[in-house]
Amino acid sequence: MSDLAIDLTGVSKNYTRRFKKPTPALRGVDMRVHRGEVFGLLGPNGAGKSTLVKILMTVIRPTRCRGSVLGQRVGHKPTLAKVGYLPEHHSFPGYLTGAQVIDFFGAMTGVPRRERKQRAGELLELVGMSEWSKRKLKSYSKGMRQRVGIAQALINDPDLVLLDEPTDGVDPVGRRDIRNVIERIKDEGRTVFINSHLLSELEMVSDRVAILVKGVVAQQGTIEELTEGQLRYELVVGESDGAGDLLQRALPEGSRQLALPEGDTQLARRIGFKGLLPSGESIEVAKNTLTIGSNDPKLIQPIIDRVRAEGGVITSVRNVRPSLEDLFMQAVTDPTTGKALKPGAEEGGKR
Repeated sequence: MSDLAIDLTGVSKNYTRRFKKPTPALRGVDMRVHRGEVFGLLGPNGAGKSTLVKILMTVIRPTRCRGSVLGQRVGHKPTLAKVGYLPEHHSFPGYLTGAQVIDFFGAMTGVPRRERKQRAGELLELVGMSEWSKRKLKSYSKGMRQRVGIAQALINDPDLVLLDEPTDGVDPVGRRDIRNVIERIKDEGRTVFINSHLLSELEMVSDRVAILVKGVVAQQGTIEELTEGQLRYELVVGESDGAGDLLQRALPEGSRQLALPEGDTQLARRIGFKGLLPSGESIEVAKNTLTIGSNDPKLIQPIIDRVRAEGGVITSVRNVRPSLEDLFMQAVTDPTTGKALKPGAEEGGKR
């Protein structure tokens, strides 16, 4: 058995409209999701995230698709019975109770009546909704409906769970509870595929991530793999009107300033100095913070000495790794202009 839960190569989707050129939503997606991991798919609006999930669930027919889900070709009906799915804009009938929703979807997926009655109780307990099981959904909050949605995605005892924006519109307490549920699902040995635009949420729960930009996977891997070679030092001094000038004076002789992108006044206001050390490492001074693009402690020592010699107060020195938000902004920023890329095609149109 393959250790890949999802293995995709060259997935593309063009939406067609009468008398207009086809609009590409996916432009050749390559993606690998390992069994037993939490995999996060992120990207800006219009990147094609939901289109990809719907192709995996055969809700949308791809223009081109080569790949497998749980070892079988995409669209293999018996394999889809082993997949749990929570759509982004689900709308469960408000007149049903939480228990009835789970029972209904269990019946839809062919789970025997006795088994789904037992599993419904177990799943409601898993998502923390046992006390609300007999109340109608119209009395539920958004977070409670999302938790019931996750429970119905598990009623068929799936090997792979696809969650499309599971924490969208949920308050911080609800998001924490959903994260806990996802971790428990993973502990049961299931593969969890999450599509979300909430970067902090994905960073906390995902083993690996893929960043989808304009229908193409820009980056894919663990946070450690994607940030390899991007560790940096940050030196922070006490806030004062002259903090930035103090840090610039503390830079080694021969440091070179680089020109900021023309017309980007917001960047110019944020950054006082952007350049290179004599040894080639990047440096940036923003207000009272100096950032050096290296994790070599030898580079920061002479700067610390100069700051102290001028009476500056150092409040912190730390070695930091780029966050998922940093990686995301790198992926969606045009390197020639320094501005965010325009969104791709909106997901919709005729199939």
